[in-house]
Amino acid sequence: MEGQQVINFDTGKLQDELAYKVEKAIERYRMFAPKDGYYLAFSGGKDSIVIKALADMAGVKYDSHYNITTVDPPELLRYIKKYHPDVIREKPIMTMWELIPYKLMPPTRIARYCCSVLKEGGGKNRFVVTGIRWAESVRRKNNRSMIEFDRYGSKSKQAMKYREIFFMNDNEGKRRMIENCAIKGKHILNPIIDWTNNDIWNFIHKYNIPYCELYDQGFERLGCIGCPMAGKKGMIKEFKRWSHYKKLYLKAFDNMLIERDKRGLETMWKSADEVMDWWVNKQ
Repeated sequence: MEGQQVINFDTGKLQDELAYKVEKAIERYRMFAPKDGYYLAFSGGKDSIVIKALADMAGVKYDSHYNITTVDPPELLRYIKKYHPDVIREKPIMTMWELIPYKLMPPTRIARYCCSVLKEGGGKNRFVVTGIRWAESVRRKNNRSMIEFDRYGSKSKQAMKYREIFFMNDNEGKRRMIENCAIKGKHILNPIIDWTNNDIWNFIHKYNIPYCELYDQGFERLGCIGCPMAGKKGMIKEFKRWSHYKKLYLKAFDNMLIERDKRGLETMWKSADEVMDWWVNKQ
């Protein structure tokens, strides 16, 4: 989608359910706004561009951060550079190609070690904003709340202040939306947690917000290339489009097998190709 990003901040013109959700999201931003500003976790995907636009609408202080994973779609990086030059790019402590041999195994749907190393390191001791939504999965519906406090910081005066404000402005039935978060040192706000996919796209089109071209080319998610969470079909599709990344994974698998052999570890794979076959088709 081409053109300079232009957002109409007059939410009063929206006379539908989306207007209500926009107003509620803005209210959530303003209700919990920290003095040092929010740490906005920005991925460049549709949900993150919505929470960034809503932060602007709310007029709250924030800084946006994009974690470079080294397996990022090139089109996504170009989109962020063009339309979101203010976003701070965070470099990882090691690349995916170094991480796989270090962990002695490929990342899997269960062992998603790559996320904690490459994507979730920022925002310590900050109030983090994410684009997490219940509509994305049943697991998130059951386990993620609009406000999350880290278990160690939840007794702080600041956390108790947020908790009291939230209770005073919401009804009894929604108090379950506050929970402890296992991410130490972070408070988390999920302002669009109750938004549907239609809400997201209606908002983007209503305010003419540019989005990454990959969505118009059949990609429903813009995560790391080769992410197991994309499933077999998704991984095959990604490796077909970005074949260079498949070669890099194969090289990393070779180095992983060498490292496993050095440590005398039993291995069911004899080659990088066997690792790739297992990773895509069987795990």
